[in-house]
Amino acid sequence: MNVLPLILGALGLMAIAYRYYSAFLAAKVVALSDRRETPAHLLNDGHNYKPIPKFVLFGQHFANIAGSGPLIGPVLAAQFGYAPGFLWLVAGVCLAGAVHDFMILVASVRRKGKSLVEILRHEISPRAAVTGALAIFIIVVVALAGLGLAVVNALKGSPWGVFSIGATIVTALVVGFWLFKFRVGKVAEVSVFGVLVVASAVLFGHLIARSSLAGLFTWTPNGVVLALALYGFTASVLPVWMLMTPMGYLSSYMKVGTIGALVVGIILVHPNLQMPAFTQYIGGGGPIIPGKLFPFVFITIACGAISGFHALVSSGTTSKMLDRESDARIIGYGAMLMEGLVGVVALLATCSLFPADYFAINLPPEKFAALGLSPVRLDELCRAVGENVVGRPGGAVSLAVGFAQVFSGLPGLESLMNYFYHFMIMFEALFILTTIDAGTRIGRFLLQEFFGRFWKRLDDPHWVPGTVLCTALVVAFWSSLILTGNVSTIWPMFGTANQLLASVALAAATSAIINSGRAKYAWTTFIPMVFVASTTLSAAWLNIWGNFLPLAQAHPEKALSAYVNVGLTAVIMACALVVLWESFRRWYQILVLKKHPKAVHDGSHKGREMPEYGCC
Repeated sequence: MNVLPLILGALGLMAIAYRYYSAFLAAKVVALSDRRETPAHLLNDGHNYKPIPKFVLFGQHFANIAGSGPLIGPVLAAQFGYAPGFLWLVAGVCLAGAVHDFMILVASVRRKGKSLVEILRHEISPRAAVTGALAIFIIVVVALAGLGLAVVNALKGSPWGVFSIGATIVTALVVGFWLFKFRVGKVAEVSVFGVLVVASAVLFGHLIARSSLAGLFTWTPNGVVLALALYGFTASVLPVWMLMTPMGYLSSYMKVGTIGALVVGIILVHPNLQMPAFTQYIGGGGPIIPGKLFPFVFITIACGAISGFHALVSSGTTSKMLDRESDARIIGYGAMLMEGLVGVVALLATCSLFPADYFAINLPPEKFAALGLSPVRLDELCRAVGENVVGRPGGAVSLAVGFAQVFSGLPGLESLMNYFYHFMIMFEALFILTTIDAGTRIGRFLLQEFFGRFWKRLDDPHWVPGTVLCTALVVAFWSSLILTGNVSTIWPMFGTANQLLASVALAAATSAIINSGRAKYAWTTFIPMVFVASTTLSAAWLNIWGNFLPLAQAHPEKALSAYVNVGLTAVIMACALVVLWESFRRWYQILVLKKHPKAVHDGSHKGREMPEYGCC
């Protein structure tokens, strides 16, 4: 099938959703008003709370939410064929993912930038907040491990990619001081400088890779993990304006520009999809993702359609920098639509590869040999990109090859496939880094909130020793998971954890709508919550019994890692079920028993003010 009708259809449906459905949510469900002062102005401290111009914040928010999930998830889901992933990406992002991000952003803004945990406390119950906090922390760690694994497999042994990423991080530091200290507000000039330097890094990376300095930038997987850990720690400890915001802003140009170029490239080249609509693995037994099409396609696609991790970004960092309430529509709903488009483009580019070539790249050689398939263009692709791409699991490499193949299909660009390939490797790595910095900072906030209940000083985000300690713990947790896992174990667990967090966040959003007296609109979040929760809980159960436990029995050397995965998945499931139960209990008391929200929990709100602006 030709790719053109699919990409045009996706663009049209997303445009309609933004024009009409997001307007309905903004006007009717939450009633946005610029007369309300946002936390960025109320609590402006120049460190965590700071009003950021709309399009700069859009860039940072999009950079922070768009990690490797919308890139890698659709690539791995291509195992089932292109049709299931495409349908869920388009429907899911319009009706669930963008709604989820927008609603949590608004809820947090109206609670002075409080985290999802505090939203759960106010909207549902203290018990939901405690169990939600435990689940959220585990989910953050697992999510960062799942996202980081892809960049490790992409950058190992790649001096070109390592140099380009390093140069981009240094450029982001320069841009931070330029934009917020030396030339305050001069967005245009700093943007031109930053984009030119980042683009040049790709060209110079080629020269570095062919020079005597190549060995300096040729890193082992452990070296890449160490570098990721150092970056995550540094970006979390430094003020947001110094590294995290400029890194997100700069990468947003690359992300939005590259996705735009890919959309145009796909329309112009309009390659044929070599992957069938449905493969023989929809009934299970797939070599990459162990499990059947239903429910595993949903946890495999993950972020491109809906992502619980986005609730942590919306309530953890973005809500503290929103300049005006009306900006929430384009930043919350619009940025998620952009991420859905990323997922669609990634899926279509990957499915333009021949199935045998796709599996040869994404499987270790011994696993691929067991399939009995013969590569079609694999040797040609290796020569074109200038690297051996065989047996590079994780999805990042096959995606870069697919993207490079699309670009090199344009007239006159056939000989530049190696540049396109390495540019896409940097593109993917930047997606991941900007999520790792935000995720690590969010994990640090969660730890500080938790430990602050026992030692008040730790809850002070300006106390440097507490910040350093909590950040180091978060980084140690997710980096250790990367070192001990692989894509077949980490990605299904990441998808499960991520989607369960989305169901928890949708439960909080549903409660916020009901508590505000707008129960007639609660279906906007309730229906997606029920669907996501049911599919993900099913997948989590099947993961434990069909993936992790068999792995422990078949490979005793991996038993410890497998049992850790079992334990983490079980804890996340239990926490999600507790939050959902508490939510249904509250809704019953409000809608059926007609109890006032403040009296629902027999005095649990006593001595504690309700949100300043009401619920929604």
